[in-house]
Amino acid sequence: MGLLKAEALCKSYISGRRRIPVLRNLHLEVRSGEVVCIIGPSGAGKSTLLRLLAGLDRPDEGWVTLNGRPVQSGTPELAVMFQNPLLLPWLNVRDNVKFGLRFLPGCNAAIAQERVAMALRQVGLLALADRPVTVLSGGEAQRVALARALVRQPRFLLLDEPFSNLDVPTRQELNQLIRRLALTEGVGVVLVTHDLEEALHLGDRLLLLSPQTGNFIREYHPRDCVHSLARHRLQEELTAALWALRAREPMSSSQNP
Repeated sequence: MGLLKAEALCKSYISGRRRIPVLRNLHLEVRSGEVVCIIGPSGAGKSTLLRLLAGLDRPDEGWVTLNGRPVQSGTPELAVMFQNPLLLPWLNVRDNVKFGLRFLPGCNAAIAQERVAMALRQVGLLALADRPVTVLSGGEAQRVALARALVRQPRFLLLDEPFSNLDVPTRQELNQLIRRLALTEGVGVVLVTHDLEEALHLGDRLLLLSPQTGNFIREYHPRDCVHSLARHRLQEELTAALWALRAREPMSSSQNP
């Protein structure tokens, strides 16, 4: 069983002469095969948390580990996907996906070719392998970005609202793929999302991040909602909680640097 763990995370940013706290003493554990959805109002620190988990940013205090080892940028067992696909326009679909294998140890040309084909097949784009990414639709471009993450065969997948701009059928199809990866291949998933329906459909756990505390204030378990009425009530409760957080002032205890 893999374990992605954040302990006592603190992160703040400097704005002018003020230090603005974002995360405070945050703890998180995500296990293999588990889908954890992070929800909260804009500015709560969701994307900041994801970047810390990926090793793309460093915390002011605390640490992130994967199976007990510190996480660094480029850790092979982790893959990240953002809202913007961030494709390289001078490369075709196949080479954009192959780019995800850079710096991966022990990945020779034959292994790379096999992995790229498998990832493209997973997202339904194998037939478009030679197509320039500049002519892709938005949904196709995001599929390429997902294939680039999957080609690493990660044990944990970190997703920052990657499907928010897609049409409903494409979004549902990719959500099903994410759920299948968790269930059948044991991939752990951390998903940042504003879409409560998506969170309820995908999440084993939903964690509500508060901009006032810089920490999680509630945990929900949508799998416990067997009947549609219970799920509807949970969605109403989540909606009310988000509105309540939006109505409050952000964390006011800032310090001079």
